[in-house]
Amino acid sequence: MIPARYAHIVFGFLLSGMMSFIVSGISTFVTIGIVPGFFGQWIGGWLPSWVVAFPVVLFVAPLARRMVGALTRAD
Repeated sequence: MIPARYAHIVFGFLLSGMMSFIVSGISTFVTIGIVPGFFGQWIGGWLPSWVVAFPVVLFVAPLARRMVGALTRAD
């Protein structure tokens, strides 16, 4: 198991992987449709996207948390 102090990194890794996988799949489908080689095109777009998305999520998540804190109030 991974120590809890790394939870934010694991969360960012999984979230960025899932989100970039879904978004690149939709983008690939809209661009080329379901054609022979679709899956290869999808994965070929997804992997570089994940490489970018992971550090971006780690950088942007604290900003997003602060923005949510500013937009919400305690019940």
